[in-house]
Amino acid sequence: MLAVDALSSRYGRITALSDVSLRVDSGELVALVGANGAGKSTLLRALSGVQPTAGGNVRFEGADITKLPARARVRMGIVQVPEGRQVFGPLSVEDNLRLGAYVRPASELPESLERVYRLFPILAQKRREAAGTLSGGQQQMLAMGRALMTKPKLLLLDEPSMGLAPRLVAEIFATIRSLKDAATTILLVDQNARAALSIADRAYVLEVGRIALSGRGDELLVNPAVQQAYLGL
Repeated sequence: MLAVDALSSRYGRITALSDVSLRVDSGELVALVGANGAGKSTLLRALSGVQPTAGGNVRFEGADITKLPARARVRMGIVQVPEGRQVFGPLSVEDNLRLGAYVRPASELPESLERVYRLFPILAQKRREAAGTLSGGQQQMLAMGRALMTKPKLLLLDEPSMGLAPRLVAEIFATIRSLKDAATTILLVDQNARAALSIADRAYVLEVGRIALSGRGDELLVNPAVQQAYLGL
């Protein structure tokens, strides 16, 4: 579904990504792990079209999308849940969800809302409340639900467990696993390397803007280098 070849990106004179190549096949959950500042979020932003690239190319379902703007990529089915949730605080929960469906036919809205409310029942209970009044975990559910309203072909998840209590982290990862089981294609970035690798089909380790390791999620989970650097073992 997604093929990235020798991708690079810069912030001014600083190289954030260098010669990054990876793939995500249809129905896979692929994890991207690495230390803070390794370039993980930059890579997701480059894939969604909000971060300029300096070299390489990105292909989605066989089409070269390297130069396409973010709005075109959303319409093709690439949707990102950004780091920090970025919900529209003054708007209601349901209005946030409706905004996520702006690329879909209006006739699909009731069904999409019902799907999100089944996945996150707390959002149904709070549908009329302002999104800014939700807890951090509930806002993360809203950000994920808003992305799902687009019926994405490829879901980019950027640090979905950041700042959440352990119980909520487990709940968010259980939801991600259920999306995977429903054949949603996912590229996941998360500081919780153990949790990310444990549910990933395959994974990449990013170090200083370069891919350092790749393999099956369960293989990297027991890789001594990964354990020492990212799992505290």
